[in-house]
Amino acid sequence: MAKTFTSLSLIVSVAFLAICTARRPPLVSDVPVNYTHVCEPSRFAKQGLDIAEFGYCDTSQSFEKRAKDLIDRMTLEEKVLQLGNSAAGASKLGLPPYEWWSEALHGVSDTGPGTNFDEVVPGATSFPTVLLTTASFNQSLWKRIGEVVSSEARAMYNLGKSGLTFWSPNINVARDPRWGRILETPGEDPFVVGTYGAIYVRALQDVEGTLNTTDLNSRPLKVAACCKHYTAYDIEDWLGVDRFHFDARVTEQDMLETFQRPFEMCVRDGDASSAMCSFNRVNGIPVCADKTLLQDKIRGQWDLHGYIVSDCDSIEVMVHGQKWLGDTQEDAVSQVLKAGLDLDCGDYYPKYLKSALMQGQISEAEIDRSLKYIYVVLMRLGYFDGSPFSSLGKKDICSNENIELAAEAAREGIVLLKNNGTLPLNSSKLKKLAVIGPHANATKAMIGNYAGIPCRYVSPIEGFSAFAEVTYEMGCADVACKNDSLIFPAMEAAREADATILMVGLDLSVEAEGRDRVDLLLPGYQTQLINQVAKASKGPVILVIMAAGCVDISFAKNNELIQAILWAGYPGQEGGRAIADIVFGKHNPGGRLPLTWYKAEYVDAVPMTSMSLRPVDEFGYPGRTYKFFNGSTVYPFGYGLSYTNFSYKITPSKTALKIKLNKYQHCNNLNYTNDDVKPFCPAVLVEDLGCEHEFGLEATVENAGKMDGSEVVMVYSKPPMGITGTHAKQVIGFERVFVPAGGKNKVKFTFDVCKSLAIVDGRGNKVLPSGLHTIMVGDADVSFLVEVQFYQ
Repeated sequence: MAKTFTSLSLIVSVAFLAICTARRPPLVSDVPVNYTHVCEPSRFAKQGLDIAEFGYCDTSQSFEKRAKDLIDRMTLEEKVLQLGNSAAGASKLGLPPYEWWSEALHGVSDTGPGTNFDEVVPGATSFPTVLLTTASFNQSLWKRIGEVVSSEARAMYNLGKSGLTFWSPNINVARDPRWGRILETPGEDPFVVGTYGAIYVRALQDVEGTLNTTDLNSRPLKVAACCKHYTAYDIEDWLGVDRFHFDARVTEQDMLETFQRPFEMCVRDGDASSAMCSFNRVNGIPVCADKTLLQDKIRGQWDLHGYIVSDCDSIEVMVHGQKWLGDTQEDAVSQVLKAGLDLDCGDYYPKYLKSALMQGQISEAEIDRSLKYIYVVLMRLGYFDGSPFSSLGKKDICSNENIELAAEAAREGIVLLKNNGTLPLNSSKLKKLAVIGPHANATKAMIGNYAGIPCRYVSPIEGFSAFAEVTYEMGCADVACKNDSLIFPAMEAAREADATILMVGLDLSVEAEGRDRVDLLLPGYQTQLINQVAKASKGPVILVIMAAGCVDISFAKNNELIQAILWAGYPGQEGGRAIADIVFGKHNPGGRLPLTWYKAEYVDAVPMTSMSLRPVDEFGYPGRTYKFFNGSTVYPFGYGLSYTNFSYKITPSKTALKIKLNKYQHCNNLNYTNDDVKPFCPAVLVEDLGCEHEFGLEATVENAGKMDGSEVVMVYSKPPMGITGTHAKQVIGFERVFVPAGGKNKVKFTFDVCKSLAIVDGRGNKVLPSGLHTIMVGDADVSFLVEVQFYQ
């Protein structure tokens, strides 16, 4: 029997996480917190200690000097016990325990022992998962979300419910559509991923008025963020190949161009206070044991101001899973410490560093170095001295403003994939609405993973009930949809409704951490459900896909009985109302796909274990991501429709860049499809150039329709014709611009010639090619040329 809903109250989550594993360490928050910071005199007095005797509490000294004082007072046994995620503290020094592991991917999460919800803090604002937020391509929105998350995190810390160090964001490039953690990432473009990472890290960390601090190692932090999982990590468990044993064989070209770029932007531009190394090996070496990747690259070239932490139990994986070099536990902790790993998410450092030192494999100075990095970060956070955020509390968590921002984020990210003019629906002419499918009454599925407990849920049937009388049918028992017994009642509901909303897709049972996909299809009988309901429906049919990784819905794209298609990702706690607002025109969709949507046969064309981004003709591999893929798609990267029509007028600021070379700057060769088009100076190493040259454009965006809307202005560069093995195009800039109906708006871009026009050649050199570079704005038919000329 159909279930009819005329109004539904919002469901407020009251579920709490019970962390009950045998290995769970005691939480700082298990004990009532009655002090605001470590160096509070009353704390020391209660423990019979004189705070004046402890130099690490002397605020007149530098953080580094204070950290050294604290470390020098510790015994070796005390030192090693601070270097696991559950730091033991040292009572005789007045140092309390500290749990380093908290998460804040798209809201404060209860993943990890550092954060917990209870009757004091029953939930926190749960924003859309990162992929859908990225689809908004709204940089100011990304920043606002990060600022709200950090305020809620700081409030929870003040209430004794979280730490101050949050191991977020995940900035791995979504290289393959089967990867189970795509929902956590900002998509497939390295520049977009890096831009998101830098903005989110800044929004979590930055303290107003301190951005011009000269010594970045003393710059105050609101909370500490982390760029993870470094690097070339994007396999969970695919046909027996798992993340704990996978050896990513990656060319230097792909490393520089794709896998490393977001991390460099996150560390350098975001000034992240932490980076996390991943489980996997890269070219045979475990990332957490690779000095070149950690000490030389992150801390050296990129100038990290903070600490490097392992993904949890990575050292144990090296010893028992990968059996790296037949290492003992002492061998392993010695190697990763020397490589630059400061903090172990796990217990190998606390257990084995002392014996490694006694065996002569490491020095105490190397332990002290890592301790200094982690304690300077805690001092920057105000953990020892207090902070300007001590007034944040329960009132700042799940506020109306924060909840509205979560709804706005979902609305801005949702992508309109198909519309024959049916949307938006008119609520005054539509009385009965059938809402059908395994996600029609979605709640927990909407928030994905690393989500914590939301303030509340607004399911799709609740959202649609605000506009019409809703009849709900499941159609499938769950997303697996293993039988078709519920399809007939769904068809009956569609026959009686003025319009039908089909809510289908995936969830964490299909794509998640530890779980990769094996196909790009809707599970079970979902396709049959869609086709049969569409055929039976009396009114228009709108298909809503709730998923992260792409789904081959060519059948629905080509089915005239399905008038409109929306991709809603995993839209967070307010997802149901955001979807309904889009369908009924309360909001004009403007999101763009941050991923290529491949056809189902893609999975048969290339194994997930092949790390190459470029096509491999020898094996018939078609390449990956919009930058290199040479096949046909269901929907391309950057695709998205609107309820209105936009047009562009472009005014370039400069179209010719003449760069004079001195006697120390030399030309580099490039391979061309035809040597007849090779210029006399094909390219110059970027590191040899001053990179002082810029070009830009001004885009006038006109809304020719009758509805206000936002347009994502996406700018791409395309290398000069004839260069072999380079990308088809790459994103170099983007802005989301609001334009009222019938109005115009302008947006300006300025580009650094090296950052925006450089390529990485097959020898791993980052070079600036000479010749005509094509700058494309939106569609390829809106473009202009920028000529780069070298002369002596």
